[in-house]
This record gives sequence, C-alpha cells and structure tokens, in this order.
Amino acid sequence: MRKLLLAAFAAASLAGPVLAQGNVAPGSAGGGHGHADQGPHGGRMQDVVGVHAELLVTERKVTIHLYDEGSKPVPAAGFSGSLLIGTGQAREVVQLVPGEGNSLVGEARTAPARGAAVTMQIKNPAGRSAQARF
Repeated sequence: MRKLLLAAFAAASLAGPVLAQGNVAPGSAGGGHGHADQGPHGGRMQDVVGVHAELLVTERKVTIHLYDEGSKPVPAAGFSGSLLIGTGQAREVVQLVPGEGNSLVGEARTAPARGAAVTMQIKNPAGRSAQARF
C-alpha cells in the first residue's frame, strides 16, 4: 500500500514543478481549483477536501494551515496527510500531523529546494481524501 501511495505521489509530482516556498508566485497549477492569492501567512492556497489549504515552508519545517470558505481557521484535529516533495530525481515523503489550532505540520530531512514540486495528500475527519499541488 505504501509503495502504491508513493508511486501515485511520484506520478502526480511529475506533472510540473512549482515553487515550494511560503511566498509562492500566483498562478501555479494545483488540484481542484487553486487560488491566485496568498493566504493569511503569505503562502500559496489550494482548495482540497472542502477546505482551503495554505502551504508554508521554513527551512525543513512544513506547515499547512486550514481555512473554510469564509477564511476562518478550521481545526486540524482529525485531519491527516503527507507531502511528496521532489526536485529532479530526489523525492521525499513528509508525514503531516495535526499541530496547534488549524495547522498540519511535518519536517523534511533536508530543506526543500526552491522550485521543488510539492504534492499534498490530505484526509479530512470524515475520511474523504484528495490531492493538491503547490
């Protein structure tokens, strides 16, 4: 199952690299429909499993902040997920766990390179899952 999940992430990440940093340029591709604007913390926003997810990367720490349609924080309790971060032939899966408030957090082994492809797999408390690319 883990190999299948990793293969799915790898296939999705090859569709087109985008910036993986917190201040991502508007207009990059993503799952569902994306936002051309930045989130409250300056990160790139994507719609996934009924929430808006904002990606922030600081050194090795990866944070996803969750918001509803009205831009109000959605508690991360019950959500889970992972990120596939890839640059060239290098790939890394980062597990996401609920942090404080509306954040899912994880830590990469090495700081993601600027321009790395980032694919997020997220599962909501109801068990629905989806992917988004940043």
